[in-house]
Amino acid sequence: MTETRRMTVSQALIEFLAHQWTVDGDIRERTIPGVFGIFGHGNVAGIGQALKQANVESPDLMPYFQARNEQAMVHQAVGYARMHRRRGTYAAAASVGPGAANMLTAAALATSNRLPALLLPSDTFATRVADPVLQQLEHPHDLGIQVTDAFRPLSRFFDRVQRPEQLFSIALAAMRVLTDPVETGAVTIALPEDVQAEALDVPIAFLQDREWHLRRPLPERGALARAVASIRGAKRPFIVAGGGVLYSGAEGRLKALAEETGIPVGSSQAGGGVLNWDHPQYLGGVGATGTLAANRLAAEADVVIGIGTRYSDFTTASRSAFQNPGVVFVNINVASFDAYKHGSQLPVIADAREALVELAVALEGFGVSPEYAERIAREKAEWDGLVDDAFAPSGLALPGQPEIIGAVQQSSAPADVIVQAAGSLPGDLHKLWRVRDPLGYHVEYAFSCMGYEIAGGLGAKRGLVADGDDRDVIVMVGDGSYLMLNTELVTAVAEGVKLIVILIQNHGYASIGHLSETVGSERFGTWYREYDPQSRNFQGERILPVDLAANARSYGVDVIEVEPTASAIDDLKAAVAAAKASDRSTFIHINSDPLIYAPDGAGWWDVPVPEVSTLASTQQARAEYLQQQAHQKPLLG
Repeated sequence: MTETRRMTVSQALIEFLAHQWTVDGDIRERTIPGVFGIFGHGNVAGIGQALKQANVESPDLMPYFQARNEQAMVHQAVGYARMHRRRGTYAAAASVGPGAANMLTAAALATSNRLPALLLPSDTFATRVADPVLQQLEHPHDLGIQVTDAFRPLSRFFDRVQRPEQLFSIALAAMRVLTDPVETGAVTIALPEDVQAEALDVPIAFLQDREWHLRRPLPERGALARAVASIRGAKRPFIVAGGGVLYSGAEGRLKALAEETGIPVGSSQAGGGVLNWDHPQYLGGVGATGTLAANRLAAEADVVIGIGTRYSDFTTASRSAFQNPGVVFVNINVASFDAYKHGSQLPVIADAREALVELAVALEGFGVSPEYAERIAREKAEWDGLVDDAFAPSGLALPGQPEIIGAVQQSSAPADVIVQAAGSLPGDLHKLWRVRDPLGYHVEYAFSCMGYEIAGGLGAKRGLVADGDDRDVIVMVGDGSYLMLNTELVTAVAEGVKLIVILIQNHGYASIGHLSETVGSERFGTWYREYDPQSRNFQGERILPVDLAANARSYGVDVIEVEPTASAIDDLKAAVAAAKASDRSTFIHINSDPLIYAPDGAGWWDVPVPEVSTLASTQQARAEYLQQQAHQKPLLG
């Protein structure tokens, strides 16, 4: 007879999650090391009670962590997962209605970034005994549709536990997707509030330790041979390295291949850190926010070797980056969906690390020409010089963002982690930040979610602490993103988790402001100004009297305000040094001039401009748009 324990659905789920382990070669770690939760009537007596019971009976079984916003809970899980190379993540539990709906944005972010996060939104009564309950949706044509159904298109896995007995198959299926390098993303288990508290007999086997071994598929012989033949025939090969290189721990293999062959490397946003900035073959970011060096060589490449990249429009510069008429794409990716992109006839469906091991053997003796090697070195040196110029002290009371980035770079340690997500900072960091550690560049750019920065940075710091790593996490954020979601500073204070947050005060949306200019909309709606009832817009000169330093101070973090003087950059460096020396979270506030831009990397991003307009600025922008659009190509390889 099967041995069982009488438990509620919530108690069984929490104990089940506490015994899941991810195994990646010699590394074995807990898949779900903790649960974030904000409790309401939908889960206080279910998941909330289960976590309380676990805390009383066995505090280390499944640690509970508070959060101040449901979206931020999932951002923390994603930040943690990134630092742990997708081996672990957190669960995030929310109540019914708005609590669950608050997680939708973060679910899309996790799925877009191919990063695991376990979402446990509550649902209304499965029995409908108290129908309709508080915060329940009602659709006359389908009474079964609820808020949680909105997670279906945003999740890589979705199911609802309608009856207690369904828990076993649903929980196991969810874990399979969560730990699958191809399928991972947001994994959602909807939990009706009555079912959460219902009891069932749980087999002891369901509650025992279970290991999930990450798949590292080898490349097929034929596919690899065809890819090798193409690379050996290349005169100007170019590597585009994405996040898959880091998630598979393949950066060492990439470094060896680049050194042995001389093939230059450009990275996507997710691939930042695949090589240190000063590596001879590393040309920096590629694409719309890429460097001039990377984009020049990408434009001429005859064979593009994509490794672990999903080829977003920023990476391909909206399909204008690769201009060689005969360009061929060798796409190495664990997911066939990405390996076949751009019509590639040379997909290699394999783990990045395993593919690079075999590629190195197959390419033994191959190297780029001396002329191409000299070109790589020359382009790199030229770009490095432009970055040096951008970092040079200006003495301005309102320094530009490039100079601020340079000051933070010079004041940080090589292993420190920079965190960003949205606005103009990701583009400038992609061009300018000199990465010195594989995990040192953490820019969420698949979804580019305003408000990710502080919560994601907190998750990244949790990931480091879990590994006994005391390096600093530096969150750089503009005032626009900060105003979207900043309350996890309270969480950092509550737990004594150290973050360094550098807020760049632009008094508006710097990135969209610049984009607005390029498409002829004249920065409309992008300044933070008092409303002008006469002109009926926010374009006036009266800057909002908002004090974000005071806001951060009210949360309990240490605050350093850099005054707008000629010594602003030196003061910023001193502030970063003081923050690094402290064991508390520190918020550094600096004002900037948003109209000072980073060096041009010759990248383009396709944002359609109106075909007709009465505005001269829009008419001019349309003419320039058509010139750029002419460089787009289908990129069939």
